[in-house]
Amino acid sequence: MSGTTELGTPTEEVIRTDRLELVLMTVPFMEALQRRDIDTASRELGATATEWLADQLVDFLNYRLGQLREDPSIREWLGRAIVLEEADGSREAIGSIGFHGPPDEENRLEIGYSIDPRYRRRGFAREAATAMYTWAHEKHGISTFVGSVLPDNIPSLNLIEEYGYTIIGEQIDEIDGLELVFEMHWPPTTG
Repeated sequence: MSGTTELGTPTEEVIRTDRLELVLMTVPFMEALQRRDIDTASRELGATATEWLADQLVDFLNYRLGQLREDPSIREWLGRAIVLEEADGSREAIGSIGFHGPPDEENRLEIGYSIDPRYRRRGFAREAATAMYTWAHEKHGISTFVGSVLPDNIPSLNLIEEYGYTIIGEQIDEIDGLELVFEMHWPPTTG
């Protein structure tokens, strides 16, 4: 059943976990963040956006806003703000997560995420990624996921290993350079 949250965000645009809300980024939010208008971005999101988030998403915003203008139907696959609500009721975007686009020709998705350094090493990336994999599987029947990780990104390599990804190759990213490419199936099988 569809509806809206108290902030007016359509409920189907929010994926909830035990500690987080993964809120689908709206074009107005993305445009405000791109302009570095943090106040407007925060109002649009219903949570505090930060300079860190704007800095982290520069390339993402430049690329994805162009894609969304060409094809708004891909929006559900792209960026979500990772929002944490504190005990005092304050809400802050502590990172972002999303797929690199709709499923590829092999019906696979690639995930990307980033967590504000102040919130790392608390399991937020894992919690958000698990929710995204589950959403894609339950809503769209996606069961194969790929990941591209820089060879020196130890936290991401550790997370990839925890999920049971296996290496399937390497690629050169035009921004990041050499990346290792992994694949895994969801949901995990219990042994």
